[in-house]
Amino acid sequence: MRHVDSFEIQPPTPPSHNGVPRSAWARARRRVSRWHRPYIAMLLLLDFGAAALASLIAINVFEQASAGFYGAEENPAWFHTVAFGLLPLGWLLILWGNRAYDRRYLGLGPDEFKRVIRAGVAVAATVSFLAFATKTMLSRWTVGFALLGALLLILLGRMVARVALHAVRRRVGQAGHRMVLVGTLPECLEVYTAVTRNPGAGLVPVAIHLTDGYAAARGIETPVPVYAGRDVLALVREVGGDTIAVCGSASAEPGELRRMAWQLEGSGVDLVVAPQLTDIAGPRVHIRPIEGLPLLHVEEPTLSGPALLAKNLMDRVAAGLGLLLLTPLFAAIAIAIRISDPGPVFFRQPRVGHEGRTFRVWKFRTMYVDAEERLAGLVDQNETDGMLFKMKQDPRVFPVGRFLRASSLDELPQLINVLWGEMSLVGPRPLPADDGDFLGDVRRRLLVRPGMTGLWQVSGRSDLSWDEAVRLDLYYVDNWSLAYDLSILWRTVGVVLARKGAY
Repeated sequence: MRHVDSFEIQPPTPPSHNGVPRSAWARARRRVSRWHRPYIAMLLLLDFGAAALASLIAINVFEQASAGFYGAEENPAWFHTVAFGLLPLGWLLILWGNRAYDRRYLGLGPDEFKRVIRAGVAVAATVSFLAFATKTMLSRWTVGFALLGALLLILLGRMVARVALHAVRRRVGQAGHRMVLVGTLPECLEVYTAVTRNPGAGLVPVAIHLTDGYAAARGIETPVPVYAGRDVLALVREVGGDTIAVCGSASAEPGELRRMAWQLEGSGVDLVVAPQLTDIAGPRVHIRPIEGLPLLHVEEPTLSGPALLAKNLMDRVAAGLGLLLLTPLFAAIAIAIRISDPGPVFFRQPRVGHEGRTFRVWKFRTMYVDAEERLAGLVDQNETDGMLFKMKQDPRVFPVGRFLRASSLDELPQLINVLWGEMSLVGPRPLPADDGDFLGDVRRRLLVRPGMTGLWQVSGRSDLSWDEAVRLDLYYVDNWSLAYDLSILWRTVGVVLARKGAY
């Protein structure tokens, strides 16, 4: 951390032009940030290979694969050209047309996968139209298998590529954006906290440029150097940045943001705006320009409708299948618990659920039977804040219970709650009902059913503070979507295997 003791304040350098560069059509040939170029090249190879591999598997599975291709048995060259060349190339073109290679959607969020799925539908429609127009009687099973297989393999390849990208960003600190934050110090620090919360996002603030509040900022600790009164573009080049993030009220002055955008034309530096609207996800925010004024319209959270019905159906089906398949594992855990400490196998505790209704949660017992009586003597050793009691070395947990907690196996019986509709696979964590009514913002968590896993579990679990856990739960409630649930389920697998924050 650095203390803001003094600023290098200089008269602002006038911009190099007033909206008219040296050439009215001048553009940067190359952006300062170029990590996406090799990444996109790798995606092109992976996608082409996935489509070709799907064709190869389909040809080997179905004997009638070449049906509809005239002379395929005597001269298979044309058939193989279509299967291993033209069809994969068509995938790439349609993926490109659906902006599945746009750097803004790569490496973060569900938009990349949505665009791949949209491209898959477009490929299927194109193949169907061409077969109908040319009256080619293709093998429907082969074509369907090849198209669906290609879609799944492309999605799998993208997931693997994303994991590799995030690993590079976390361990090496490369393949990201070096940002200069512009605004007041509180606004810039808020954005700094938000973008550094997930190192896999690849957003690395390297400097802060203050637009106001110079005197009030003196003596405050900051994680990056602070500057004031500098030409922003010159500062970006000096600190090796490639992105300018305009924070909060820094974009409020009429014409200021437009002039900054003019100044950056042809520089290769990206410009992003972080408005004072926090914890609202992209799908709920829409830009509606009115008479040249871009208004941000924020939609209400979608807590009903077909998507919620699909979520409920997915919960019940997955819980039923899970309980059926995990029965042998449940029996083995039950025996281990009874051997470790005589007593009940399951732990039942009242929790607060959807709309404030209480229910009894199912968990494998991980503590000695007298754990509640021993809690009073351990309250002063609580290692977390808020409504929960947590200790990394809790003496009330027996050895097998410690393993169950670390591996999250103690949570599996909550599939019973999911099957009964008391919980969901994904949602805010269910809190004990002992403290009665929730106060303030915490009550908003009750708008959805609590989940076996959630945003807090994949973001640090017990290592998070109470305020941070509540913020993540509220973010989930405000920005819930079926795609977001699937993303959290996918991330849960890695968190459980890493045993991060589980004790």
